[in-house]
Formats: sequence, structure tokens, C-alpha cells
Amino acid sequence: MNVAELTGLTLDYWVARSLPDFVREIYFTDSGETVAVRGNDRGRPWDGRFMPSDSWEAAGVVLERATRVELREGEPASCVAEFENGRPIEARGETAREALLRAFVASRFGETVGEMLRQPQVLIGMGMEPAAEPSAIGDVEDLPHPGAQIGDIGTPPR
Repeated sequence: MNVAELTGLTLDYWVARSLPDFVREIYFTDSGETVAVRGNDRGRPWDGRFMPSDSWEAAGVVLERATRVELREGEPASCVAEFENGRPIEARGETAREALLRAFVASRFGETVGEMLRQPQVLIGMGMEPAAEPSAIGDVEDLPHPGAQIGDIGTPPR
């Protein structure tokens, strides 16, 4: 698949795959329509939807990794960015954010990427390993209690 054609869900997936220093696991929510990740970005835990193609908050993790970036709005928007490898990458998109994300994916994987795997997976460096299901969050004792009221803190720890 050509990086210059990535949009929406597929672009979000490949951005997540490009962030092994942040993302530990990728899984899908909303009946497979949304990429979700588990990871830790510079001390900030992230567990949930990851939609950099729709949100500058999520795309900020890419912007923070750029050592130099030049964005231009227009038809199409363009981005010239340098990341850790120091090589300028140019990309275009419908928006400056889309162009930035495409440039980031291209800096990690080149001009083409494989097919998106729509199942939970664990990132191992720039590779991945399919997982049977997303890992459990917390301990068994920390599972939500459906009968609890909002604001209940439960019994004090022992």
C-alpha cells in the first residue's frame, strides 16, 4: 500500500506502528472502526482511542518527534519534516496534519507499507506480533464493579 494514499483508520494504524517507543499494543474499538493503543509517551500513559488523523492532540506525539517541520496548507497541503534519521521527508495530504502523518510513516517504513492487520497486536521494535486479545488492564481485584456508584472509592487498602 502506498503511504501517499493512507487516510483515516489505515493512516492511524500505520502511525501507531511507527511509534514503538510509545505504543506497546494496538487493538481496535468501535466494531473495528477505530485504532486504540496501550503505551506510555514520555511518562504519560495512553490507553484508548488513537486517532491522529482526526485530532492534533494525538498527532502531537508525531509533531514532538520532528526535529524540523514545515507545513503548508493548500490544495494539496504539504509537509517537509525531519525526524530522528535526519533525512527530510516530503508528503502531501488533504490537510497539513495528514501530510505530517504521511511524512512520519514514510520516514519509518519508506514509500510503501503492508496491509493493515485488523486484530490485536503487540509491537516489537518496528515489527509486530499478533495477539489473541488485548492484555487485561490492572489486576483482577481492580475490575470494575457494575453495582458501584460514581465516586465510590471502596474499602481502604490493607
